Amino acid sequence: MATTNYYEIDRRGIPPIFGNFPMKFLSMQILKEIDRNWRSNIQPLLLILTFINLSMPSFGQKGCYSRLDKDTLTIGNSLIERKFIWNKGNLVTYSLSDKKNEKTWFNKNKSPDFFIQADAVAQNGRYKLFVRPEDAINVAAQETIISFSIGALEVKRIYRITAQSPSIVCETYLKGKILGIAAGQSANAADQKNIEFTEDMKVKGAVPVLDQLKLEGFHWQSKAVEFFDVTDWNNNLVLEHKFIPYRKRTHRGNLLFAHNQEQEAGFFFLKEAPGSSVQLGYSGQDFTTEFGHFEVNGLGLTAKDIRADEWRKAYTVVIGVYSGKEVDQLQALRNYQKTIRKNESQRDEMVMMNTWGDRSQDAKVNEQFSLLELEAAARLGITHFQIDDGWQRGKSPNSALAKGSFKNIWDNPNYWKPDSVKYPNGLDPVVKRGKALGIEICLWFNPSIQQDYADWEKDASAMIELYRKYGIRTFKIDGLSIPNKQSEINLIKMFDQVLHETKNEAVFNLDATAGRRGGYHLFNEYGNIFLENRYTDWQNYYPYWTLRNLWQLSKYVPAEKLQIEFLNKWRNTGKYGDDPFAPAKYSFEYLFASTMAGQPLAWFEGTGLPDQALKIGPMIAKYKSVQHDFHQGTILPIGEEPSGRSWTGFQSIKKERGYFIVFRENNPESTGILETWLPEEVRIELKPLLGHGKSTIQKTGRKGSLKIELPTINDFVMYSYKILR
Repeated sequence: MATTNYYEIDRRGIPPIFGNFPMKFLSMQILKEIDRNWRSNIQPLLLILTFINLSMPSFGQKGCYSRLDKDTLTIGNSLIERKFIWNKGNLVTYSLSDKKNEKTWFNKNKSPDFFIQADAVAQNGRYKLFVRPEDAINVAAQETIISFSIGALEVKRIYRITAQSPSIVCETYLKGKILGIAAGQSANAADQKNIEFTEDMKVKGAVPVLDQLKLEGFHWQSKAVEFFDVTDWNNNLVLEHKFIPYRKRTHRGNLLFAHNQEQEAGFFFLKEAPGSSVQLGYSGQDFTTEFGHFEVNGLGLTAKDIRADEWRKAYTVVIGVYSGKEVDQLQALRNYQKTIRKNESQRDEMVMMNTWGDRSQDAKVNEQFSLLELEAAARLGITHFQIDDGWQRGKSPNSALAKGSFKNIWDNPNYWKPDSVKYPNGLDPVVKRGKALGIEICLWFNPSIQQDYADWEKDASAMIELYRKYGIRTFKIDGLSIPNKQSEINLIKMFDQVLHETKNEAVFNLDATAGRRGGYHLFNEYGNIFLENRYTDWQNYYPYWTLRNLWQLSKYVPAEKLQIEFLNKWRNTGKYGDDPFAPAKYSFEYLFASTMAGQPLAWFEGTGLPDQALKIGPMIAKYKSVQHDFHQGTILPIGEEPSGRSWTGFQSIKKERGYFIVFRENNPESTGILETWLPEEVRIELKPLLGHGKSTIQKTGRKGSLKIELPTINDFVMYSYKILR
């Protein structure tokens, strides 16, 4: 990161001229200059004017602020503000404000927000301000860096805020020595005695706390959301648990929503970590609640992970505020998620084709095959052609041609170079033809797993070489296993190195199908998520299953960050028999449409398609013309959960306009009434873009409901809409 606009107050060596003059953002350079002028007896007025001129630009990133005034630290923007009691650096939240809606919550908890062990006393608190400039991936942000020590343990907490989002991110880093981390387990309610006295209400046991709030009120409608990846084994990816906080209880998940019924407002905690079942150092819980007290638990670190000479990062926590209904809550979350990685049209939008879905594995992969695939891809309107496992000289365990291995990859220094037999001219002919057809060539890559990715630099260099030689910048990252902190650290180094050397042009398709990986809320700054392997060969591809997974995830995960597959429906039809939900029961256009809210993934060999399949090229071309604009909105699910017999779909919200994609599954009714995220009783103009709907103007009903007509089963329509009021 650049170190422009960096300011620090350490409360030492302040010249006496200032007295009570507010000194909130002074660099050491400014302090030294002031001190030199003071000692030279420069007139106080001139000195103060010099100070104002030097320090006024230092209030941080435009639209954001951070100030330390005596014992109060304040961080905010035009949407959110959080005040803390300094407490020698181990901050205690004083208040949390939704500035847009003029609502403020006051924290009743007197303990520090961060807890790692009992009887911890903070010392040596320091404050720094850093402005992170905008680049190709990151929006501009302000970072308030708070550091302190607890005995021999050093703690650094970085509070990051952008102008666009009603949220504040908190990253925690640890360094030094600690004998142990609190690891108490929550008591089972069945083992507690009945409550007759106040003392009976106390529950023993404590776990590390990354952040917490204790707010007034008993009427908190809460929801914890747990996520599951490892999609080769899971087909139910989201689990919601709604509850009213009562006695002390623990919950699993990456998201906790808390809505106060009296105020019609609330906040969310997002824990940026893998799913609960694969987190590091997991104590069995992500959140603890007790009436209005909400904690985020689980560092992602053990005492053994902490080093004396290296900062080790715990899991990140995001807090966001909102007022209003569920749509306001979800938009507040999405506003933050869209700041993690900018969605650039020419880099991040894609209609990708990857041939692995037809189960030939690497048997067909070679130069001639790739060139023929490109011709078919061009007729379809594909933007990215990804050569999966088999392009490289090294053989993987999944090879159909040889018994390969991922062990000790770098024993073969040419492992990640194009196979000289399959690609005698290297990848140049394929890349050249791709450019002529307007198709970007992408590759599959499996980092070397041994010794916790100790060879991460070699892995990074291999991808960088492919970028420099062929211009290849998009890599499907497969085979990851993150069993410990060192593995996570080395993988991050690998990703960062590739981004740095490609000037942030690289895109990683992060496979979520197996192993201990990043899930849906870690590594999001690096690209998108390859969600699932589904095959007609094994009869585990059902279009409504795929649609359901996207529909459920899209409420909490940006749909535009998910690669969603559609398959060759003409393959293996006999294996499905008379199944009413078999892929062959749907049009090829419908299968593509089911992926449009995400990043469409053509999971098949283009050369294996019948001629009639290639006729969807014009439809894909129309989709590409609105793809980026659609993805720039907040995409949320509408209607019923996909079941094969539902009216269902997605809405992309862009203030007074947006888009709908509506599906009539195998439902007998030709008219569907779908609840949307629109306001009630407003006039809406709907214009069809794709599919078979008709233009209409109508007024929304209860819960923003709309009537949509589709004359046949298993059909769809994509609308643009405008609110007429």
